Amino acid sequence: MVNETITIPRLTLRAGDFRAAPASPPVAWRISDAPVPYDVAVAEMEARAAEIAAGTASELVWLLEHPALYTAGTSARDTDLVAPDRFPVHRTGRGGQYTYHGPGQRVAYVLLDLNRRRRDLRAYVAALEAWIIATLEAFNVQGERREDRVGVWVRRPEKGEGVEDKIAAIGIRVRRWVSFHGISLNVEPDLSHFSGIVPCGIAGHGVTSLVDLGHLVTLPEADMQLRAAFEAIFGETVPEG
Repeated sequence: MVNETITIPRLTLRAGDFRAAPASPPVAWRISDAPVPYDVAVAEMEARAAEIAAGTASELVWLLEHPALYTAGTSARDTDLVAPDRFPVHRTGRGGQYTYHGPGQRVAYVLLDLNRRRRDLRAYVAALEAWIIATLEAFNVQGERREDRVGVWVRRPEKGEGVEDKIAAIGIRVRRWVSFHGISLNVEPDLSHFSGIVPCGIAGHGVTSLVDLGHLVTLPEADMQLRAAFEAIFGETVPEG
């Protein structure tokens, strides 16, 4: 059952705000079992986004892992790359700053036609955050949004008063009102790999994962909850192929 409203600090999303127009086909749901090279994924996204805009392909959510690497968004500062020789660094057209991708992290690339949904980027980012928060709730983890920081955060009182860690990042790009790039949820990555960057340009806060929080979650289990939470906000999905 979908609640009538999803309340978050920046705005309130009404149920159905990001569902596609009536009679639109369901969103294709793809899961890659083997790590996908970053350049391969970007090329696939670029091509698929163009096809969606042209009306020749369905919308897509693509779940995958990448080999260990850093990506730099359009706002990345060179000083935030602490260890430039540690992993490959990819410059990318998504919004945001530096982030890490690697095994144990579930990346979800979200290719949606906002022309069929809602042409409001601020609300779209809020909907992605709401999706992550709903997924975390299935594992009894309270994810939270912050007015001045994109992404999803978890309070860590056991580490000290006011301490909080980031568990999921968001970086999107939109072309002809078709979104691509998306979110990354830390399920069980090597958290030490984040030390080579200032994640998302935010110093003074750490990173965490479901496993780090004591929840022994597998990627397939995370995928199942991601899909259920996605459908509650964005509508029906079908396996691709």
